[in-house]
Amino acid sequence: MAEPDWLTERELSAWRGFLTMQEDLRRRLNRQLVHDSGLSYADYAVLATLSDATDRCLRVFELREALRWEKTRLTHQISRMAARGLVQRETSADDSRGQVVAMTTEGYAAILKAAPGHAATVRRLFFDALSPRQVDTLATLSAAVLENIADRDPD
Repeated sequence: MAEPDWLTERELSAWRGFLTMQEDLRRRLNRQLVHDSGLSYADYAVLATLSDATDRCLRVFELREALRWEKTRLTHQISRMAARGLVQRETSADDSRGQVVAMTTEGYAAILKAAPGHAATVRRLFFDALSPRQVDTLATLSAAVLENIADRDPD
């Protein structure tokens, strides 16, 4: 039996730091959003994605792909948001078998309220800690990892 290809100490330190940073950022961003706007981080992700779409709506599979979420996670999230009046499910005009998730007027008002504080918090917690060169490096690293994932593990 082959020996596992363990991470080196350097790789392990970088990986654990990345995971800790990601979780700390998500937790703090969620706390800020809930406090300032009543939206969760997941609510914000859905609304931000819909706000960028034509007519502020997307087919369910398009929204799932954009968010990179599992189908069940998105289904539950959309149900919770629909119950609060932030989004609504509609039958697709192009395909009566398909469903569209559309941002409501209330959802649009909620994202408009939440976005400035969210952007300020992202800047304060994340970008203020980085130099412009580090931001460019992060963008390059992210693109490389995403490309590697797509090449090695396509969905």
